[in-house]
Amino acid sequence: MDRTLIVTNDFPPRPGGIQAFLHSMALRMDPERIVVYASTWKRGRESAEATAAFDAEQPFTVVRDRTTMLLPTPRATRRAQELLRRHDCRSVWFGAAAPLGLMAPALRSAGARRLVATTHGHEAGWAQLPAARQLLRRIGESTDTLTYLGEYTRSRVARAVTGDAARRMVQLPPGVDEKTFHPDSGGAELRASLGLADRPVVVCVSRIVPRKGQDTLIRSMPRVLDRFPDAVLLVVGGGPYLPDLRKLAVAEGVADSVRFTGPVPWSELPAHYGAGDVFAMPCRTRRGGLDVEGLGIVYLEASATGLPVVGGDSGGAPDAVLDGETGWVVRGGAPTAAEETAERLVTLLGDPELRRRMGERGRAWVEEKWRWDLIAERLRALL
Repeated sequence: MDRTLIVTNDFPPRPGGIQAFLHSMALRMDPERIVVYASTWKRGRESAEATAAFDAEQPFTVVRDRTTMLLPTPRATRRAQELLRRHDCRSVWFGAAAPLGLMAPALRSAGARRLVATTHGHEAGWAQLPAARQLLRRIGESTDTLTYLGEYTRSRVARAVTGDAARRMVQLPPGVDEKTFHPDSGGAELRASLGLADRPVVVCVSRIVPRKGQDTLIRSMPRVLDRFPDAVLLVVGGGPYLPDLRKLAVAEGVADSVRFTGPVPWSELPAHYGAGDVFAMPCRTRRGGLDVEGLGIVYLEASATGLPVVGGDSGGAPDAVLDGETGWVVRGGAPTAAEETAERLVTLLGDPELRRRMGERGRAWVEEKWRWDLIAERLRALL
């Protein structure tokens, strides 16, 4: 693989699925052949120290831009060109095609021979807006390959770019570390420490934003509690929607049956998945299709942990669930979403054999298709 410059806004310690995707991929490359050019997550001394500590732990070089949002400005593009030349990079991977893929012509002129840009849910949103669509078209023409997560993102991005760019698209979904996420990940111990050892637990691990559907889960809880009075919804993660969810739990009369953990270190996530009997995240598409789920790696991490999953139908989320085999997909944006979700949760909580069967099928599917080593080899070939 050529020495590669990764240009991205999405990189830890900034939390999120894309960030975890890029970091996991970078860790599986030859560290001597990787240089990361990323934005700064947050301003302030404490955040700067945390970022510096994270960067120092990486086996590859990480260069931070002073901005919290890296854009294809002349200044940032010149910096990327300088890094490309200084580190003798011949390939570039844009961790998210839009908007940083607009740097592609300048980086090619600086010596890049291969340029790969990855599309996620937000590029599928760009494809619906006339002005943004034109920019996405330019990115497709100036890079060698646009990658896509699944059929949802492929179909929407392909309609926005030229036929030639569409034919050059290659699937590159996130992977799952099946050695980290597995059925014996410490879930039983964590569950006991939370005082939930003998209670049915529905777990949701995700950023707390409206698209993810944690509010739908809270609205489903009265129906779940009618059948299982001691059931608990364990909401794992942080985000701007968290205060609203706390108020909603009180308004729905289920505050005593909903536990909010707040942000959890990545190293503790496997145990938090394992603390559940069922994983659920009934995500939905918002803002007329602009706020959409690209894939939903959390469903696959839950499957690797041996849990059945209840997913939403937003964007590419159904690509991460074998409907009827590893779990079920519900209509997350439908008026009846809470009722549909509650029905699936009640069925799963009441049938241990079904949970076991779906969990085992999910684990096997991850091992067959979604392992990081398989995905990383595909990226190495592209670069």
